[in-house]
Amino acid sequence: MYLKLKRLLDIILTLLGLIVLLPVFLILIIAIKLDSRGPVFFKQKRVGKKKSYFHILKFRTMKIDTPKDTPTHLLQNPDQYITRVGKFLRKTSLDELPQIWNILVGHMSVIGPRPALWNQYDLIAERDKYGANDIRPGLTGWAQINGRDELPIEVKAKLDGEYVDNISFWMDVKCFFGTIVSVVKSDGVVEGASNNFVNNDITRNSDSK
Repeated sequence: MYLKLKRLLDIILTLLGLIVLLPVFLILIIAIKLDSRGPVFFKQKRVGKKKSYFHILKFRTMKIDTPKDTPTHLLQNPDQYITRVGKFLRKTSLDELPQIWNILVGHMSVIGPRPALWNQYDLIAERDKYGANDIRPGLTGWAQINGRDELPIEVKAKLDGEYVDNISFWMDVKCFFGTIVSVVKSDGVVEGASNNFVNNDITRNSDSK
């Protein structure tokens, strides 16, 4: 029952968001175009509900010569690829705003497991154990307010499973406001390959920004 209400809430929230945030969109579009050459938006193939594919939208935060389909935390010296405006967008998570469109058309939900990259096979397989690939991915979710990029694949998938098992209006409210706190504090954001990632599990992917 709640899943039908959840979809309705997604539509209402995104329509309101588009109206309220239109001035912000315009300012950011101009800033991105003035800061570096390339498109305003960045598209990336992601895994959606029932492991279908869609292209996620973000504001472009990196230069056009950045290696494709590589999570930022696996890049050596990512600062060389991130634009000046991009640093601000990533720190504030404003680069995620275009996903309002993904939510509106039904690719995503406001709250849910973050959509995996198409080549994050380990994360996709681990989520299968918990049924986390069977619902719409989200703009933010339970794992994002409990560690984000710092989480090992197994822990992230387990948290996504906890969300699936406890999905409800109040769970979504908790994730929503928890996300605001996490963004303000910049909790769990990893930029660049740490020694732990490089030496222990170079194939481990986290959510690419």
